[in-house]
Amino acid sequence: MPRSRIVGVPILLLLLGSVVAGCGSPSSTTSVQQDQNSKPAKVPGMIQGYLHTNKGQLVDAAGDVVHLTGVNWFGFETTTFVPHGLQARNYKDMFKQIAESGFNVIRLPYSNQLFDPNSNTPQGIDYQLNPDLKGLKGLALMDKFVQAAGQYGLKIILDQHRPDAYAQSELWYSGDLPEAKWISDWQMLAEHYKGNTTIIGADLHNEPHGSATWGTGNQATDWRLAAERGGDAILAQEPHWLILVEGIDNYQNNFTWWGGNLMAAAKYPVQLSVPNQLVYSPHDYGPELWNQSWFQTSNFPLNLPSFWAQEWAYLQQDSQTPVLLGEFGAQSVNMGSAEGLWIRALVAFLKQTGISYTYWCWNPDSGDTGGILEADWKTINTAKLDILQQYQQPIPGEFKPSAN
Repeated sequence: MPRSRIVGVPILLLLLGSVVAGCGSPSSTTSVQQDQNSKPAKVPGMIQGYLHTNKGQLVDAAGDVVHLTGVNWFGFETTTFVPHGLQARNYKDMFKQIAESGFNVIRLPYSNQLFDPNSNTPQGIDYQLNPDLKGLKGLALMDKFVQAAGQYGLKIILDQHRPDAYAQSELWYSGDLPEAKWISDWQMLAEHYKGNTTIIGADLHNEPHGSATWGTGNQATDWRLAAERGGDAILAQEPHWLILVEGIDNYQNNFTWWGGNLMAAAKYPVQLSVPNQLVYSPHDYGPELWNQSWFQTSNFPLNLPSFWAQEWAYLQQDSQTPVLLGEFGAQSVNMGSAEGLWIRALVAFLKQTGISYTYWCWNPDSGDTGGILEADWKTINTAKLDILQQYQQPIPGEFKPSAN
């Protein structure tokens, strides 16, 4: 049964101190550092550059603990069919800035329409700034981004964000995207990038919600069963990828964010054909997006750790399966605002528990959250980056930004 794992007094005191100080920085005895000092056994057959799991930890081929701390850079899933910002600057320069800002992974959203040669012409690229992208589209364009990310030591998680370029879908399939096509596109990507260690994982479907269920056994709605089908199909092509499975939005009338509820995963865990490749990946947002009930309690923000533990963090805290928070972000991070309190508490919690993340987002053109970049697509929002830099980790032995 799902459990409400209450975070102990030390973490609550830590969060209180972080909020008062405005830094979100735990003490030097965080679980992240403890994890790094306890090295799991090396798994035979693992290839350098890929990651796998060991109970509640992500580890590399040498058995060293890895914390993925990155950003989302969106656009491939939209009608531009390319990550946004290339009207303002060179794409390689963008990757360089992401790496120099301290991130080690990019969650790269796409829509399945990107692979339709009849309707995937990229828009919004200044080809004087990006001459080597001229004439490319779809998978060939994605290849250029993967290659550039690898040049700066960045890893990529591919995210099936939408079935087409116009809207998200509740389920992993839609009227225009049958399950068979959802699976075959994932298999195509896994085969295409097989052996390319820049790509380390597949986020199977973005934000299941609405009619999506978990543990019901209904083949048409049970996201857990669909994740097993999709994940196994990918692993049959590329057994070294991490398989990221998001939650749903409602389990037994416990409503939260789209993709954010993983309470049922304790009773109904995802079981993949290749062991040690599963990562759960919920989403979480603050009161600016919607003033949920847990933001209105008298003990906010000290109530948040127990809420996160109940919804998703218990999966890693109880040494079951690693968690990567796939999306969270804020428009305003002012210290005196509820949003500022929420995001500082969340980053402190992620650091204390060693949970990986990809922040939403790098882009300044996200209407809900804004981005780490300002509207000129060049200037860093230092207030946001300062918070995230309280918890950033390189990939051990592999993160080597270019000197050029």
